Amino acid sequence: MADCIHIEALTVTARVGVPELERSVPQKLEVDLVLEGDFRELADDLTRTTDYAAVSDWIRRESASGEFRLIESLADHLACGLLAAFPRVRSVKLVLRKFILPGTRHVAVEVARSRD
Repeated sequence: MADCIHIEALTVTARVGVPELERSVPQKLEVDLVLEGDFRELADDLTRTTDYAAVSDWIRRESASGEFRLIESLADHLACGLLAAFPRVRSVKLVLRKFILPGTRHVAVEVARSRD
């Protein structure tokens, strides 16, 4: 079994949507993350693990910095970017929720990426 950090219901804003009008205004999205790593021999030292506050800040900044037509593309961008930005993360599972479809709580996509 892998060692994991979970971040749930992280609120971000992003310009995402197929119609240009939808992308014209940032909208609220929600992200769940599972970051797999190795917690052995950390010696209670933050520099030996993945700083989940830094991950959260990175996700918020990255989500707000670009524009995407598809939430699938944004999810892939975030998951791949986390692997590049945080070398101690072995794999990422990311769920991205969008609150746009009438009559539903949300629409969500899920991606999993690893260093293989």
